[in-house]
Amino acid sequence: MRNFLITFFLFIAGQTCFAQGGSEFSAAFDDDVADSAGSDIFTDFNEDLDESKILEDERFYRYARFFSFNVGVGTTSYTGNRGAAYYDNNPTYHISVNYFFNFRTSFNLGLEYSKHTMFIDTETVTYDFKLGAVETSMLRPFFGLRHYIDTTNLGTAITYANPYLAGRLEYWYQTNKFVQRPTLADQSGGGIGMGFGFGLEFPMEVKESYINFEFLYHRVNFFDKFTQDYKQDTNDTTNSTYGYDDLMGDAYSVTLNYVISW
Repeated sequence: MRNFLITFFLFIAGQTCFAQGGSEFSAAFDDDVADSAGSDIFTDFNEDLDESKILEDERFYRYARFFSFNVGVGTTSYTGNRGAAYYDNNPTYHISVNYFFNFRTSFNLGLEYSKHTMFIDTETVTYDFKLGAVETSMLRPFFGLRHYIDTTNLGTAITYANPYLAGRLEYWYQTNKFVQRPTLADQSGGGIGMGFGFGLEFPMEVKESYINFEFLYHRVNFFDKFTQDYKQDTNDTTNSTYGYDDLMGDAYSVTLNYVISW
């Protein structure tokens, strides 16, 4: 009986100690959780990210441009048979606006217009007479993006030039007018094109006015690129050099613009 009582009291004492130890461990664990709640790595990361974004937005609103208006002139030329056929009636006219998303990227929307002339002094497979001068006008609305290059670690001259890469989607609306054959109807058509290139913007007054130089190469699906209307007739005896089997070729343009920003 005495042994039973000793065993019973030892069991009760052990249970009491375990309960006290468990309570102390649970309290300590709760304290650790409470202390670490304010320093969770995910919370800290989000706070740093939000603060960084706010600082970047503040810098943009203080120092960046929001819109710019561009107006200028330039030249448009062609490669291939189209380049051989056309004489460029300069200048090319340019007008566009830019909307800046941030320091590096802007959306570009605009319009360009150029005129060109070719001379056909021979009979062709389509016309049994000399067409003479054929005047072509190219009207092209476009939209695209510019990405301004980070020049932080580059030289002062490059930083001052504000270099950027440009890409845009265009629609070339073309009209051919037979100026020496008024009885012939004008030919009209359109083709989708894409332009890629680069530009430079030199500040005259920072954030207010710039001089812009831009070079673009254009791949265009001209509606008459496969035409044989101007192919020299094999029976022609004039030995003319103005006949063209087709009007294949791409375009390239250089424009100089005055930019007003705000």
